[in-house]
Amino acid sequence: MLASSFADHSKLVAHLDQAIRDKSVEALTEALRSTLCRIIRQGSIRWPEQIMQPALDHYARREIHQSPELGYSVIAMTWGPGQGTLLHDHCGMWCVEGVLYGDIEIAQFEKLADEGVRCRFEPRGTINAGKGSAGSLIPPHEYHTIANPSTDDVAVSLHIYSGAMSQCAVFRPVGGQWYERENRKLSLDH
Repeated sequence: MLASSFADHSKLVAHLDQAIRDKSVEALTEALRSTLCRIIRQGSIRWPEQIMQPALDHYARREIHQSPELGYSVIAMTWGPGQGTLLHDHCGMWCVEGVLYGDIEIAQFEKLADEGVRCRFEPRGTINAGKGSAGSLIPPHEYHTIANPSTDDVAVSLHIYSGAMSQCAVFRPVGGQWYERENRKLSLDH
């Protein structure tokens, strides 16, 4: 966890705890989106330097905070040029995602059929998000891909999950709108 090397950690946690406390999922994700946009646009948090360092062969996941009281987790994701995810879910957890640096492209999908290992998805649109923007995913509307569309620049996004995001389902294309489900354990980078 980067908390020990992160001077503004307690300031960030105070903002996030306030946004989450005692609200419905819809209200707290809206409050978190507003809070993230404000924090990022104001530049009021000094982020750990490590989050700007991409990994060569995958996007990097670095834990910023895990709330023992409220259960949520905060992960910084560093995207090298052209790095991205497969189609995936969040295992039924809500998530708020904000862009700290660069640009991120999010493609949303709707699951049309679930036959166990095989699922059918239809694209529902793409969002190009720049620094200071934030969005949310609330199940069952959680299927998406994320990518850094730049061929030159690093991008960094901040992801706040309702719990510890240690696994998810990824979906590999097998033809047409059909995908094959694979459960994946997620690891953290340093």
